[in-house]
Amino acid sequence: MKKRIAYVLVPLMYIFLTAQVGRTADHIPLSGESFPDVSIPSPEKASERDYLGLTGAGSFNVSQIKGDLAIIEIFSMYCPYCQKEAPIVNELYQLINKNADLKNRVKIFGVGAGNTPFEVNVFRNRYNVQFPLISDGSFAVHKAVGGVRTPYFFVIQLDPDRPNKLIYSKVGSIQDADRFLDKILHEAVLK
Repeated sequence: MKKRIAYVLVPLMYIFLTAQVGRTADHIPLSGESFPDVSIPSPEKASERDYLGLTGAGSFNVSQIKGDLAIIEIFSMYCPYCQKEAPIVNELYQLINKNADLKNRVKIFGVGAGNTPFEVNVFRNRYNVQFPLISDGSFAVHKAVGGVRTPYFFVIQLDPDRPNKLIYSKVGSIQDADRFLDKILHEAVLK
């Protein structure tokens, strides 16, 4: 009888303890709310800093990005869903980059949750990612946005006169780059 109880209690204790390790007290910002004023490491490459409209190295806040919309993907190179999503996100970047009206207004970048610069570069090279990918090896950005699952997409309407409003905040695949872009542009109502 004691062995049976142990067989039941030990797995339950393991499940409880591992669930507590991954938990975070932070709130996941949702659509309609403001994106947290989190410090994000600047991209290593000058061309990627230029793309985002940033000056100098160090770190930046989303409000410093030059544009009207910022799309942030929280990913991990070890996440099979992120790997599957990479071609769709690449297609989204190409749609934005090829459109003269959107190219300088909509910016996209990824934050590698728990990934070192080496791991981020492996992901970048393996999936031919052309937009900035930033290492978040210490999980600082990941924790600041609520410890989200990957892939997680935030779309922020950038406005120098008010807090950066989230118009999209969801885990999982964007599924179709064209439809996703249409949806966020409709939500943003760009001038």
